[in-house]
Amino acid sequence: MNLASTALLALAMSTDAFAAAVGKGCALHDPRWREALRTGLIFGTIEGTTPIIGWLIGSLAADAVSAWDHWIAFALLSVLGVRMILAGLEGAGEPDGTLPRRARHSFWILAITGFATSIDAMAVGVGLAFLEVDIVPVSIAIGVTTLTMVAIGVMLGRVLGAVAGRKAEVVGGLILLGIGAGILYEHVAAELAGVAG
Repeated sequence: MNLASTALLALAMSTDAFAAAVGKGCALHDPRWREALRTGLIFGTIEGTTPIIGWLIGSLAADAVSAWDHWIAFALLSVLGVRMILAGLEGAGEPDGTLPRRARHSFWILAITGFATSIDAMAVGVGLAFLEVDIVPVSIAIGVTTLTMVAIGVMLGRVLGAVAGRKAEVVGGLILLGIGAGILYEHVAAELAGVAG
């Protein structure tokens, strides 16, 4: 997996967390950078850990499915991408919530939200195991990107509101679809070149 693919994957994985962070920022009263960084650190740590868990699970079965690895990665990324796009489109017209504003969210609320938005990253980790990708740099990239995006999302929450968060999910879904298609294209093209040669 090259640097550009890793960066795009990290960005795609962070959009769910960004969407959640925008909502969290909307619910806070005058959020500061300290709270934004705290939220980003919680989300980023969880989001960076779950791909490793998924990769370990996928590694146990990688030999059995090596002939189908690119199709599995394409299918996983496509399903996740479509799900993110649909979630973004379905929620685009919802009115802003009227939750009471607070100074900060509890650790456990943020951790549960972070885990909920990281399920996609775990599934991507499974797919990457089939491709024998070195998961550590990918995991670090996802964690750092998520930390950054969440911190920005919290600070922009009051300004952007829920609509911007949903649009971010749609963009993230499109990126996942593009990465999945790119993986499939690379393997099919290599197979065709091997047959032609």
